[in-house]
Amino acid sequence: MNANKRRAIFERLRAANPRPTTELHYASPYQLLVAVVLSAQATDRSVNQATAGLFRVAGTPEAMLALGEAGLREHIRRIGLYQTKARNVLALSRQLLEHHDGQVPADRAALEALPGVGRKTANVVLNTAFGQPTIAVDTHIFRVANRIGLARGKTVLEVERRLTRLVPAEFRQDAHHWLILHGRYVCKARKPDCGACVIHDLCEWQEKPTLPEVATLHPSPLAPHPR
Repeated sequence: MNANKRRAIFERLRAANPRPTTELHYASPYQLLVAVVLSAQATDRSVNQATAGLFRVAGTPEAMLALGEAGLREHIRRIGLYQTKARNVLALSRQLLEHHDGQVPADRAALEALPGVGRKTANVVLNTAFGQPTIAVDTHIFRVANRIGLARGKTVLEVERRLTRLVPAEFRQDAHHWLILHGRYVCKARKPDCGACVIHDLCEWQEKPTLPEVATLHPSPLAPHPR
């Protein structure tokens, strides 16, 4: 895929959704960090349902530790891997208090040193909480980048590095959000909705259907979703 086509893709995604953001609900960098840790192998909807009550009683590291493992489990027990996640959330909360004065660090190495925090989680927090132009590659973005030819790679890290290098600088801050929403609502794994795709003619997927007209006939599924 050439540079002009990549630019056109992000111009259209921006036009469809000028101010994209995460669908996770949070009110502070700490709450975002916890929500992203909980979202591994879980839907944003299930995490939001759990954190709606959790953050009312434990929205800070101090309150989370006071809640304790048994109390935390009760709030997140419907989320996959909730036992491991509960231990990680408490451990990272303790480390934040002990090493960062209770604040989430705006530094990749410090974030990845926290229990349960990997590269993808760190990228989300750096981008969404601190405005850094990182690109967090999840299963949706990995699929979309490979399928449409935007940045092909065999591993998540390879795709991330290619996206970071190839996405024009003016789009890099929001690229992660546009691509995840596109993968979640349009370029879905089993049945992509090519008829509602605003970049159908720019897509290089060899199996895409031929459509006489797309995108302009449909409201964009990438418009901001009610929180």
